[in-house]
Amino acid sequence: MYIENHQINKNVSIWLISMFWIVSIMIIVGGLTRLTDSGLSITEWQLFSGFLPPLNETEWNNYFNLYKEIPEFKLQNFSMTLQEFKIIFWWEWIHRFLGRLIGLGFLIPLLYFSFKVGFIKLINLYLIFFLICFEGFIGWYMVSSGLIDNVDVRDISLNSLRSMIGVVNQDAFLFSSTLRKNISLGSRNVPLDDIVRAAKLAHIHDFISSLKDVLFLYIANIDITNPGVQNPHCEP
Repeated sequence: MYIENHQINKNVSIWLISMFWIVSIMIIVGGLTRLTDSGLSITEWQLFSGFLPPLNETEWNNYFNLYKEIPEFKLQNFSMTLQEFKIIFWWEWIHRFLGRLIGLGFLIPLLYFSFKVGFIKLINLYLIFFLICFEGFIGWYMVSSGLIDNVDVRDISLNSLRSMIGVVNQDAFLFSSTLRKNISLGSRNVPLDDIVRAAKLAHIHDFISSLKDVLFLYIANIDITNPGVQNPHCEP
């Protein structure tokens, strides 16, 4: 690519060097997005509307509710809170913002310089722009492939697997604690909404609701000789 006008040639060089540094930053952010498992936090393409991040609590909840529908949340991050979701969301949003910035930062000057020196002299740069667009398409394809119900067990961390695996005895058995702690056994700081949802899935929510202290009923006086029998009483 040879441009006779010295000033335009200098401006093109500054432009391409700037694009190099932005691409380098995006590669680093992309790696961190992958390492933090943040790539699926935004589940929609939103080419133009996604330019701005959530601006209020309602928008944050909408994004979080969409994330709750994908297998990654249901199988791996089911206990994630909104505040924890915001962390992985920002990584993915910054990654996408840099992608948009690269696309616009390459296309607009490219059109300007094409008008100044001609399309033929910059045809190689148009090929690079096509590759940028293709990379964006591949990036979205990678995200969309993770939204389907087809999760490889090798992609789930060992801690997540341990938190989802349990041993169920034939006899009903409750530990000396509250019903809430029995339901959330094996996990820490489980939100009350998740415990209620688990109780509903186990078809015991109506029974628990009929008890005096509901989820805070204390289970004690377990008959060791007959572990299938528990005598509930309220914690003093």
